[in-house]
Amino acid sequence: MGKAGFRGRPNFRLSGGANAVSLARSLMIYSLKLETALFFVGLLLVVSHGLALMKPKVVKDWLRAFPRSPQTGLILLTAAGVWFFILVQVMDLGEFSNWRRTVLIGTPIAWYLTWKYVEEFLAVRALGMLVILAGEPLLEAAFLRPELSRLFLVTLVFIWIVFAMFWVGMPYTLRDQIAWLTRNEKRWQFAALAGVAYGVLLMILPLTYA
Repeated sequence: MGKAGFRGRPNFRLSGGANAVSLARSLMIYSLKLETALFFVGLLLVVSHGLALMKPKVVKDWLRAFPRSPQTGLILLTAAGVWFFILVQVMDLGEFSNWRRTVLIGTPIAWYLTWKYVEEFLAVRALGMLVILAGEPLLEAAFLRPELSRLFLVTLVFIWIVFAMFWVGMPYTLRDQIAWLTRNEKRWQFAALAGVAYGVLLMILPLTYA
């Protein structure tokens, strides 16, 4: 299946000369190249942290309001729900394939119940869900690639995932992190500059690949 960047259900029938690498590649869900992942993650870092440098007051005010924003929470929750629905529809579930229909039916129900009854820090929880979902294609892009520089992306993604798990289960942690970051101007500027520098590094790395 080609839509939404998914490869569809993998084919487990391997030819006689197929090896573990071809099997691993057949199990991948997304078709995202490492070079593309590095570029777009780097661009995201440069743009977001560049805005934090150029418009610190605007970005700080937006960040402080973000955790309790119902509109942002609804948008992010909807994005996570649609992504998860498509993912369940196209990926191979193995021995749980007979649960596919049930999960597909339950996804919009879970979306509605979450929106209706989990109002507290909904934006933070939904952001955590999206970060966890986004981690899969980014890690897949680096999987089986020989370049050691892939670890710049892999390390960043795992850090994001760890934070995201806390945001889903303990959403007030993001509020506290935002408060800590915005409390000190030097800390803010250092974080913004570091983000821009890391983003530039990620965007440059694909140029070093043969």
